[in-house]
Amino acid sequence: MELVKNIFFNTDKLIENSKIKISYTGKLFQNNSEEVFIHYGFGNNWDNLNEFKMEKSELGFQAEIELLSNDTLNLCFRNSNGEWDNNEGQNYIFPIEKNELALVVQDENLAVAPHKLRKTYLWSKKIRLAIYKIITYLPKIISGNYKRKVNNNDEQ
Repeated sequence: MELVKNIFFNTDKLIENSKIKISYTGKLFQNNSEEVFIHYGFGNNWDNLNEFKMEKSELGFQAEIELLSNDTLNLCFRNSNGEWDNNEGQNYIFPIEKNELALVVQDENLAVAPHKLRKTYLWSKKIRLAIYKIITYLPKIISGNYKRKVNNNDEQ
């Protein structure tokens, strides 16, 4: 997925507490830099600031990082000569989405609660199945094209 020109992720959404792969093909790659370092942090204050060397490939420089629970991922890149690609001083900032647990029932009384689907979700599935059966079989029954399977023992 391309969220910003020259920065690609291996996923369509950045979700907290997950690992992502980043590919960088920006100006430092285009200028044939031998080494590029990813400089990243989280939130407005660049919390948990990290920097490490990215792996060079034919497709650009690549790195794998773990997203922490925060609102944004902030990135910039530098090469071994001290040249920076920081989006012209704006840095590269991407929103991080929260983990969705809407379908999981949270039971605080159980130490290890098995994950259960919400009852409304289960009922909506049952209703959809009933509607499907009505739409599929009712016209056949009305037109007389529906043939019931007859057991040979019933005919005697």
